[in-house]
Amino acid sequence: MTFRPLRSLAAPLLVLPVFMAIVAAGQSSTPAHAGVPAGGAMVQAANAWLATLAPEQKARVLKPYEDAGRVGWHFIPKFERKGLPLREMVPSQQQGALDLLRAAVSQAGYDKSRSIMQLDEMLRLQEGSKAKNIRDADRYFFTIFGTPAEKGTWGLSVEGHHLSLNFVVRDGQVVDSTPQFFGANPAEVRARFAGLPEPGFRVLGMEEQLGFDLVRSLDATQKAKGIIAPECPKDIRAAGETQSPKEAAKGIPAAELKPEQQALLRRIIETYSSAMADEVAKERLMLIEKADGGWNAIHFAWAGATEPGIGHYYLVEGPSFVIEFCNVQPDAEGNPANHIHCVWRDRTGDFDVPANP
Repeated sequence: MTFRPLRSLAAPLLVLPVFMAIVAAGQSSTPAHAGVPAGGAMVQAANAWLATLAPEQKARVLKPYEDAGRVGWHFIPKFERKGLPLREMVPSQQQGALDLLRAAVSQAGYDKSRSIMQLDEMLRLQEGSKAKNIRDADRYFFTIFGTPAEKGTWGLSVEGHHLSLNFVVRDGQVVDSTPQFFGANPAEVRARFAGLPEPGFRVLGMEEQLGFDLVRSLDATQKAKGIIAPECPKDIRAAGETQSPKEAAKGIPAAELKPEQQALLRRIIETYSSAMADEVAKERLMLIEKADGGWNAIHFAWAGATEPGIGHYYLVEGPSFVIEFCNVQPDAEGNPANHIHCVWRDRTGDFDVPANP
């Protein structure tokens, strides 16, 4: 079988202002399963894609639901990962894999994912021989755990550098969608490469800017609680671990924020949750409302600088979830604090695995 790198399609994938929409001839950017709940759409898309794969490809994609790899995840660049990469698919198979991704997330989540893939192509060009074939818009891997069907439980992993999306579907319903990780290097594009995002593009710009807006709005009394450290940590906590962090909530509770600050906090949460399919995002917000204390129980904490270009970090957490955002590393050109890691995790248990007490 001859594989055609998705990278060779990089130029036509870029359509402004929405990056990375699929525009191949005869294909639409409208989701193929519009109006169908995400779980059902994922079943349809998964089986349609699997039908295009050769036996040796299926062997790499399909794993038992109980496979230990289902609860393994990481966003660092790696030579080996579970699953089948886009690079080892012909164009029709690549399209099927991307249709599965599209079924699993919202349009915003799909655009973020595709943009992150293209940023890895930018890293490949910037790093040259240092990239060692590990930077690649095609090195994003798809794995299915169990059998996609209307009844029963199965899982999906879509993962590569700066992207880790994990789902569990039971009886046609998405019952878990974490860990949800997005990263960006560069956080803000400074260089220009043909067919890639233009200078000024920030795939995670809203996640970053809303954090700045909220911390800068705090008065002195609020900052005494909300800013927990003068220095930014080196990274998010529990990266690659099956269980989310278990530390007590830090920072200032939403009950001590002004209404306009509470609105900013809610916008941060909605920005992360809106990467998922609509019913998944709504379920996340409903769990916040149902928890003891509701929205007032959510805490916001900040560490590091309150201006771009210097390491900064924030934490948003409630009884049902934790969000972490960290921008401390330089980009490939050495620009400081231009490399984002951010994650949404389920405090009751990622991967549909109950959290440890």
